[in-house]
Amino acid sequence: MASTAAHAREKPTTGPRSIRLPGILLGVGLGGFVDGILLHQLLQWHHMLTSTDTARIGVKYYPADTVTGLEMNTVWDGIFHTVCWLAVLSGLAVLHARVTHHRRRVWASRVLWGWVLVGWGLFNLVEGVVDHQILGIHHVRGGPDAFWWDMGFLALGALLVAVGLLVRRGARPLAPGTDEAPRNPEGPRGPGRYAR
Repeated sequence: MASTAAHAREKPTTGPRSIRLPGILLGVGLGGFVDGILLHQLLQWHHMLTSTDTARIGVKYYPADTVTGLEMNTVWDGIFHTVCWLAVLSGLAVLHARVTHHRRRVWASRVLWGWVLVGWGLFNLVEGVVDHQILGIHHVRGGPDAFWWDMGFLALGALLVAVGLLVRRGARPLAPGTDEAPRNPEGPRGPGRYAR
C-alpha cells in the first residue's frame, strides 16, 4: 500500500519531447535536396562554384561549361548533397529517439510537417544569404536577372517559414497513451504530447 501511494506521488521529471529539432533538421536536408536536385542537376541553373568569378572570397573560378570546371563543381555539389544527407539522417535519428509511441500518428502530424517546412525555409534563407549574397559563390540563376532570382529564393524561404509556423500552430497535440487529441480544458493549444 505504501509503495502504491509513493508511486502515485511520483511525477514525471521530463515533459513530452519536442519534435521541433528533428522537424527542422529534416526540412533543412530535404530543402537542400530540392535545391541540389532541381536547380543544380535537372535545370542546371547553377552549381556550388559557378559564380566564383564574381565571388567575394577569392575562390578560383570554375566555369560549368568546361570539363575541369564541371568536374570541380560536381565535387562541390557532392559535398553539398552529403551535408543534406547528414541533416536528413540526423533528423530521422533524433525523431526516432524522441518518439516511442504512436509513430504512425507523428508522421501524419501537422506539428512535424510544420517544422519540416520551417527547416526548408531556414535552409533557403541561410543558403540564399550566405552563398548568394555574402560569398557570391553562385546564384539561383545567373545572368542580368540574377539578383531577382536570388530575392525570389529568399522570399520563398520566408514564405516556407511562415507557412510552416502556421501549419504547426494550428495542429492539435497528441495525448500520451492514445491516438486522439487530448480532452483538455485549456483548449487545443494546451499542453500535450508533441505539441511543439
